[in-house]
Parts: sequence; structure tokens; C-alpha cells
Amino acid sequence: MSKLATYQVARKLGLDASTLGRYIKAGKVPAPLETEVGGYRIRLWSEEDIERLRLTLPRIKNGRKTRYKKLREQQPQARVPVPHRPRKAKKKK
Repeated sequence: MSKLATYQVARKLGLDASTLGRYIKAGKVPAPLETEVGGYRIRLWSEEDIERLRLTLPRIKNGRKTRYKKLREQQPQARVPVPHRPRKAKKKK
């Protein structure tokens, strides 16, 4: 059974390596323990780890909602004319 590095797993799942790293750091994603190889600490992912990650990814909420997303999610409201103050008549010279 071969082990893959985090950037290889990210590429395999269609993510950017920095995105996957942020998810791990934030605790949104279960990650394998770090291993020290040649003075570097890396995570070695097995096929079981990758499958567990694949099942977890769709449940992650990304970012905050913008006002446009919030408006699209709301039910369409009936258009009602807004009452305005009547305009003042112009003075004639």
C-alpha cells in the first residue's frame, strides 16, 4: 500500500494544497499524524485516509455568505411601490 503526500492527495481530490492545509489546520478535516522525513514533517496519507477525507469534504462550509448569496436564498418578495413625499411645485419667476 503506497502512501501519498498532502499535495498529492489535494491534487487527486481536485483541491489546492494550501486549501487542504487550511482545512487541516482549522480542524475541519481528519488528517493522519505527521511523520518526520529528512528533517521535514509531512503527512503520509493511506487510501483509507483519502476515502475518509473524500466523505468529509462535502460537509465543509466554505467561507462566509455575501449579501448576493443571501438575497438569492430568500424567497422572492412581492414588489410594492414605495410611498414618497410629494414634490414641491417650482416657483415661477
